[in-house]
Amino acid sequence: MPILEDEHGTYIMNSKDLRAVEHIEQLIHIGIDSFKIEGRTKSAYYVARTAQIYRKAINDAVAKRPFDHTLLGQLENLANRGYTAGFYQRHASQDTQNYLRGHSESNQSQYVGDITTADESKGMVEILVKNRFGIGDRLEIIHPSGNRIIELDYMQDHNGKTINVAPGSGHRVRIPLTGNVEKAFIAKLL
Repeated sequence: MPILEDEHGTYIMNSKDLRAVEHIEQLIHIGIDSFKIEGRTKSAYYVARTAQIYRKAINDAVAKRPFDHTLLGQLENLANRGYTAGFYQRHASQDTQNYLRGHSESNQSQYVGDITTADESKGMVEILVKNRFGIGDRLEIIHPSGNRIIELDYMQDHNGKTINVAPGSGHRVRIPLTGNVEKAFIAKLL
């Protein structure tokens, strides 16, 4: 078998991401009471969003509510390497391995930063930028107290100068935002 490589590497042992959220009700029914979110090669943003999604599935299953199929779409919106149900069902190897790409992709949202500090008196938060975003973007604020979506209409650089774009990783910017948001993740909706 020939081994091919691109700018991301080779994909000989490149499994798809495990997705078992649709099996939570059955797993709880057979007595499993602890679940682990695998995130060793993922961002903290990915792990936080995935944990929120599984938490909802667990709460619904325990309350005997039917599975919410929108949870599948929420996981699809996260950068992923394709999903598999793993060994919950029998699959051909091409269903569990990803031979075409080794990196995660999302066409719904992109993780763009972390809120590092919040100044309630000024109604501003500081963001450590991870990926580019700008005025007019729809941003999702992800926090354990609840998520919300805003449209960005104002931004400053770390010196207080008005700017239109947060250029990318390593920069710090401020945006108007109030409420319980310190240490939140921010994603840009694509």
